[in-house]
Amino acid sequence: MTPQTLENPISAATFDRAIWTPLLELSAREVFEIMLYTRLPLFGASAEKHVGEFTALVGLAGSLCGVISIRCTEQAARVMASKMLGISPEEVDNDGFDALGEIANMIAGNFKAKLSGVGNHCMLSVPTIIVGSDYTTRSLTGENTIEVVLDFDDKPLWVTLELHD
Repeated sequence: MTPQTLENPISAATFDRAIWTPLLELSAREVFEIMLYTRLPLFGASAEKHVGEFTALVGLAGSLCGVISIRCTEQAARVMASKMLGISPEEVDNDGFDALGEIANMIAGNFKAKLSGVGNHCMLSVPTIIVGSDYTTRSLTGENTIEVVLDFDDKPLWVTLELHD
């Protein structure tokens, strides 16, 4: 891949699924290993698409525009929060689910840092958490999407990048 610079900014036109998919996967794995001391293999079983009850969204604006999202089950969100806060999963209350937003923020930051020329020229939004599973999303761009399904505590964890023009 040719390094991207401000003269050659990242955009939907320079989107390369073959390179970006492993970078997104690596970003998620690094954050989980460092912050939660947990390895994330690919999810081996077939995972029903987006059945998780918790979604964290982090917007990207600047030289890279889009959104990174993480979606998981309530139990997976509880385990993440418990590992970050040093409490049992049963002790996690609604404020504890903010941990999922922090994880999404760290994955987004890690991912943009891996793309040459993007780091300081792309801002991240404050994470947004959606609770519930009875909703659908519709992207303004359909073909510039990457999704990896990772295995967190024997539960699927969907990490998605949607890139906008």
